[in-house]
Amino acid sequence: MGVLAYEYLKPAEQDPHSVQTTAGISGAPLVEVKVPELSEQAEAGRALFDANCAACHGKNAAGQDGVAPPLVHKVYEPNHHSDMAFQLAAKSGVRAHHWRFGNMPPVEGVSEDEVNLIIEYVRSLQRANGIL
Repeated sequence: MGVLAYEYLKPAEQDPHSVQTTAGISGAPLVEVKVPELSEQAEAGRALFDANCAACHGKNAAGQDGVAPPLVHKVYEPNHHSDMAFQLAAKSGVRAHHWRFGNMPPVEGVSEDEVNLIIEYVRSLQRANGIL
């Protein structure tokens, strides 16, 4: 039981390739993101992302120094964070576990269908940046 509790409660390990600061420029993008030509669904997802997610996760899901992580990062590839994980994060929030930005609150006012469009946008960005 003690080992299980330690594994659950120990500090999140950082990915050695992740960068959480950019010379102390709070709010600066954490990764460079190439934006591909987007499908109609991904374009709709971009509009929803900009309205509901970009304030924290930054323009084009590049993250923001001191605010929130980039979603265009291998931590969020489908094998590790499925589309359902994105749905649950939007609906219920997330306890910090990969990064040290703090917990993510639920995203109020977005439907499952709208989150699916946001996921389409994020997955399009990930594919264009070699994540998928």
